[in-house]
Amino acid sequence: MKFVDEATITVEAGNGGAGAVSFRREKYIPRGGPDGGDGGDGGSVWLRGDAGLNTLADFRHQRQFKARNGETGAGRQRSGKSADDVVIAVPLGTMVWADETDELMGEVTEHNQRVLVAHGGRGGRGNVNFKSSVNRAPRQSTPGTAGERRALRLELRVLADVGLLGFPNAGKSTLIAALSAARPKIADYPFTTLHPNLGVVSLEPGRSFVVADIPGLIEGAAQGAGLGIQFLKHLQRTHLLLHLVDVAPLDGADPVAQVQALTEELAQFDSALADRERWLVLTKIDQLDSDACQARVADIIARLDWKGRWFAVSAVARTGLAALTGEIMAHIEKTRPRPVEIDPVWAGTPPHEAMDSTASEAMDDRASTPPINRTD
Repeated sequence: MKFVDEATITVEAGNGGAGAVSFRREKYIPRGGPDGGDGGDGGSVWLRGDAGLNTLADFRHQRQFKARNGETGAGRQRSGKSADDVVIAVPLGTMVWADETDELMGEVTEHNQRVLVAHGGRGGRGNVNFKSSVNRAPRQSTPGTAGERRALRLELRVLADVGLLGFPNAGKSTLIAALSAARPKIADYPFTTLHPNLGVVSLEPGRSFVVADIPGLIEGAAQGAGLGIQFLKHLQRTHLLLHLVDVAPLDGADPVAQVQALTEELAQFDSALADRERWLVLTKIDQLDSDACQARVADIIARLDWKGRWFAVSAVARTGLAALTGEIMAHIEKTRPRPVEIDPVWAGTPPHEAMDSTASEAMDDRASTPPINRTD
């Protein structure tokens, strides 16, 4: 079961610099001849795969990316400086669509893989390129070509980092709504979520994780009761499980018995899933006063003989959420370390030399702009 994370951005490559019209003028050197240099190339825009990212949440803050223009040429056959490329980091699995034509431009599947999404303009030619035996003082040059501008739609097939596990009415939907921008159905009467919900929890730019609200499981889920197998399969793809249990259920059920029942369902379905990192989250602590809550939590932990990590939170009162999200982010960063930046293909390779043949031919065609004749 996959979810889709989308973002729309605008990319604009830089324009090429114009070629120069200039003549060599030095003492004792009459008729020095043309020496106007070429213009520099404009910067291109690339997407680069980054295995340390897992969502498109950062594109909510920045949606426009523009490369610089190339510099114009100068006398003494000095070429203008080419602009640096703009490289945008995206998670692995990102599909790139041209928003206007709905055309698939590429997919980023490997760390440090690059996809060119906007060609930079080529620099114009200076008048030194137009000298010949019959035209020894050319006053011709070509302007730089324009860089491409595109609206892109980024689409990421998201797999959740964190899965919420629990019986119906354990507070999963309320928790995911408090942590992220997801808005699942929430009510003050007993009911269960019917479809999975996905939320992106962003602590700061570059640090985020995906949490999935799995519909409530019931006893017999491992045998398929209540669509249990379908949702248990989705939990197999998560890196961390949060086992939510209501600290004081309205129906008077024993939280300890609920935790033990779902633990048994996990073991019956997949022993590896049962052994996965699982944290206990006691929810709805705002329903009890401070002393009663502490006593209740201590009793549940003691009777379960819980050896792993546990948290007591209230999504409504936002109690304990900062500590919970901070620990989750630290755990994900620890278990999925950011890979070392290695890019041997690009070491010392000029941007336009790294283009495929089709892209290079297209750029050459665009560079064949008719020259400008100058009489001044």
